[in-house]
This record gives sequence, C-alpha cells and structure tokens, in this order.
Amino acid sequence: MNIVVMGAQWGDEGKGKIVDYLAADAGIVVRFSGGANAGHTIVIGGERYALHLVPSGVLYPDKTVILGTGMVIDPEALFAELSGLEAKGIDWTGRVRISDRAHLVLPSYRRIDKEMEASRKRPIGTTGRGIGIAYGMKSFRDGVRLADIGDPGRLENLESEDVAFIEKWRDRLEPMSVDLVSHLRSHRNSYVLFEGAQGALLDLDTGSYPFVSSGMSCSSGAAAQGGIGPRRLDRVLGVFKAYTTRVGNGPFPTEFADDSPGSLSHYIRETGNEYGVTTGRPRRCGYLDLVALRYACAANSMDRLVLTHLDVYDELAEFEACVAYRVRGKIVEDFPASVRDLEDATPVLKKFRGWKRGIASCREYEELPREARDYVAFIEEYVEAPVSVVSVGSDRLQTIVRESPWTRS
Repeated sequence: MNIVVMGAQWGDEGKGKIVDYLAADAGIVVRFSGGANAGHTIVIGGERYALHLVPSGVLYPDKTVILGTGMVIDPEALFAELSGLEAKGIDWTGRVRISDRAHLVLPSYRRIDKEMEASRKRPIGTTGRGIGIAYGMKSFRDGVRLADIGDPGRLENLESEDVAFIEKWRDRLEPMSVDLVSHLRSHRNSYVLFEGAQGALLDLDTGSYPFVSSGMSCSSGAAAQGGIGPRRLDRVLGVFKAYTTRVGNGPFPTEFADDSPGSLSHYIRETGNEYGVTTGRPRRCGYLDLVALRYACAANSMDRLVLTHLDVYDELAEFEACVAYRVRGKIVEDFPASVRDLEDATPVLKKFRGWKRGIASCREYEELPREARDYVAFIEEYVEAPVSVVSVGSDRLQTIVRESPWTRS
C-alpha cells in the first residue's frame, strides 16, 4: 500500500510528526521533493529532533528511508544532519538511501541564489540555500545527479569549486545510491509512505505563483518523483493546521492585521511555536483559510485530512475561520490564480465557540470537547473530505486516529 502525506497549506503544517507516527506501520519512507529549505520537528518523549533532508521515518531503527528523485540535495547539509542524528543515538547506517536520479545542490548555486534574490525588485523570500537554482539547472539540463558524480564528462562544465565539492563528498555519497524505481518494484508488497515537503499552495504549478517553491509539492509529485507512477498511489493525506501560517513573501488573504504583542497573531505564534525549523524566522499567522484548503483538496485528490495544532486554541473563548474572500467588493468562494486578486482579498469570517480547556491528554475523538468536534465537522463539510487524524500536541503520542490511513477503503 502506498500513502502520500503532503502539506495542505503553505507548509509547516506538521507533516514531519504525522509521517513519523504513520511510519510505525510502514516498511519504507520516501521523501519525494524539496531540499534543505524544508524543516520537520518531531518530539518523542520530550526529545526534539529537527530534520531538513532526511525523511521522518529515520527515527525508527528498522525503517529504510530514501531521499527521492525529486529532491535537490546539499551533501554538506545532509551529512551534518546525519551527524546530528548520530549524536542523539540514531544509527542510520545502511538505512538512509538516495535516489541515483536526485540532483545535487552545489556551492555556486547558493551564491547565485542570494545574488538573484538581492537583485529582485520584489523579493520572493527564498532561504538562499540554492534550492531554486538547483531546480533551474535541472530544467536547463545543466544539473548534476547522484548518478553523474563519477562521470568526468558530466562535470567538465562545472566551476572548479563545484568539482572540488563533489570530489569531497563522492566516497560518502556513492554507497548510499539506489535505483529508486527498481527498489520499489522489488518491494511492491511493502507499505510505503511518501513524504512531501512544503505544501500544496507552494507547488510550482498549482500554488500562489511566483511565490512558490521550485519543486513539486503536489500529490502527483509522489508518483512523478517517488518512483512508482500515479496508478499505484492508494491514498493522499493532506495535513493542515487549525489556523494558517506562511513563511517569506507572497499573498496571504487571512493574515492577521495586528501582529503586536498581546495580539491574536502573537498569541498563536508563541503558543504554536511558529518559527521556522530551518531558518528560525517567525511565521506569518492568520485565520484558517477554508477556501484555500478546499482548493488544495480538489487539486491534489486528498481523500483524508490530518488536523494539527488544534490544542493551540485551548485558551480562546472564540475564534474565526475564513469561508470566502471579498475581492474589490465581490464575494469569491474559489481560490484565485491571480496574485493581485489574492493580495486584494480580505477574508469573510465565520465565528466558532472555543472550549477553554486543555485537550493535550485526549486520546480518543469522543474525549474532545463538543466545540472542538463541531469545528472539525464544519471543516469536513466545507472542504468535502474527512478528518481522519487529529493532533493535540507535539509529541508522537498526542495523536488521535479516527480511521487508520493504512485501512483500505
């Protein structure tokens, strides 16, 4: 069985925790897109693990994790991350593999990335890690894949610093190489979890272009870049928060207008620890955008949803969610393609009653307060997809499963 776990918003939805939780029943975890600009935080028994390139299933000692074909990988960042896992007692040797068709991020890419961002009249807000440049080189057919690092003919057009960089890491990279298609074909009866990076609204084709990632963060990316093909995807899980956040520049229709100390925005950022795992940047916060969530569900065939950070609302007497936009005086109920429309959009809000008590200890859905369940029911009706998992805290155990994603329908 093959399950995709992807973000249903602008990233940072809690995918890492959910992949880690579901990986208990998986044999293989494949991350299919993104680079070291992504960040997942996993909490197990109070111990925090920050992952950037390595798939979340690595924390289980018996799982194979694979960096997939759609990823762009900075070897320096990868081995620094693996060293950090070793320091915490995680033995990854022989369990972390890399698709031989995955592309590398080279030193010159980082420099070009920063120069391009600085030259833009309207910056996109990239992390400056060379991710977009690596994807650009891939499209220009000038990129370097793992399969190419031993081929002098593929490296002859590179700058000397990039060649030296590859030579530095070659002996450590080559033993990790795997033919992903062949590997998954030989494990076709395994439970495989496909882990996305960023979120649906950052996808290059279906996101809020041009303020998007350079890779495929859509569900179809799992098939195109995960080594199996679309007809073998059994289920798509979309992960979303009880509110919405965004990092970097770009339109954000439901962003809170007031971000001062004591504001709702400040409360949610501090309560939800809304700071980038990779960059430490404070995330922009706003109301749950149901218009965008419904669009993400439809564009990615999400047949199940995972709601995270519901506990962040524990202290609120009431809160709101966006059910439509008002764009230059007109009510809009579908997510616009135009950046100008999104920038001009203001949210049409619906109020919900809060529950004013902690839910972090709840382990069954029926234990949640009636107000929390009413909120979930409204979301399900609006976006036309069931919420099968609810996260009520950062720890692995703080997860309520209404229906196991591994159950065939």
